[in-house]
Amino acid sequence: MNSIVFENVCKAYGEAKIVKSLNLKIREGERLILLGPSGCGKTTTLRMIAGLEEITSGELKMNGQVVNDIAPGERNIAMVFQSYALFPHLSVWDNITFGLHIQKLPAAEIQKRAEEALAILNLKGYEEYKPKQLSGGQKQRVALCRALVKQSPYFLLDEPLSNLDAQLRQQARTELVRIHEIYKPTMIYVTHDQVEAMTVADRIVVLKDGELQQIAAPDIIYHHPANTFVAGFIGAPCMNIVKARFDIDCICVGKAVLPVPELWRQVIGKRKELLLGIRPEHCRLSADAAVQGRISYVENTGNQRTVEMELESGETICVTVNDRNLDVEAAGGIVFSWDDVSLFDVASGKNIGYVENEEVVTDAMGC
Repeated sequence: MNSIVFENVCKAYGEAKIVKSLNLKIREGERLILLGPSGCGKTTTLRMIAGLEEITSGELKMNGQVVNDIAPGERNIAMVFQSYALFPHLSVWDNITFGLHIQKLPAAEIQKRAEEALAILNLKGYEEYKPKQLSGGQKQRVALCRALVKQSPYFLLDEPLSNLDAQLRQQARTELVRIHEIYKPTMIYVTHDQVEAMTVADRIVVLKDGELQQIAAPDIIYHHPANTFVAGFIGAPCMNIVKARFDIDCICVGKAVLPVPELWRQVIGKRKELLLGIRPEHCRLSADAAVQGRISYVENTGNQRTVEMELESGETICVTVNDRNLDVEAAGGIVFSWDDVSLFDVASGKNIGYVENEEVVTDAMGC
């Protein structure tokens, strides 16, 4: 099987630990997104799969074989780089078929694969163009095409859409999903763009400072973040997280006292101090609300308004409003449903209502 397994994999440069004891299984044929801020170790993780970075400790297995010491050229991978890495003096056709000639494939097979890939990526008619004659979107498609013709079981992408404008990025995301559905490679895709992650992934791996924070399907990541970092990183605007205090059967947010359902009381247990998380779209403005505040800013993006509200506690939350006719200035606070709430432990930041996937090992171990 063309799965990829990290077992306690570390990558360090001297004293600097870039990836810390990563335990992860990438399933055969899935689209897995490595997501996180700059410097979190996602590109380093991808490059270890490609064999472009040596592993400091631990084991990396591909197709059941330990590949720590296997050369990149022997791993049978296809990779798309952020910079496209096209040969400027070669035509589109020659860029696409260069690797196939190196493999010494029959001419008929090269012709068949190249024409098929050109058709899939709408590059017919550009065969004789040089890279300087192409737009950014066309260069990106040539780089994808060059990787596609290898028909490798492993398809690695390092922020391939970062140089494209918003409209082209949306089109390219659709093309990537379509390509995957045709060939079904094991796809590992690095990005810091949460929209790309949410729209392309079967599963998302969220990384921070070289440590795995959560791995789950996009809907789980969004609605049930494992900790405050994931909650704050995913979503635009991100999840509101405010301080709360549990007292008997109620939670206090500032001066507001909110009754807690029995199920949540069991989850909270003996905790007194908590962090309460609620997505902006799950908050509703109200003139008569228990959680009081005042509106400090309204941003209108046409399809919705994002309202910033300063609570009595001094904390600021965001509320997204889709009703164009709602008088937001009349609102004096917010209401929400307990079905949409996440509660986090103050000390660890972990979601106390989140059941951790058995595949995930998040405890950092020394390299």
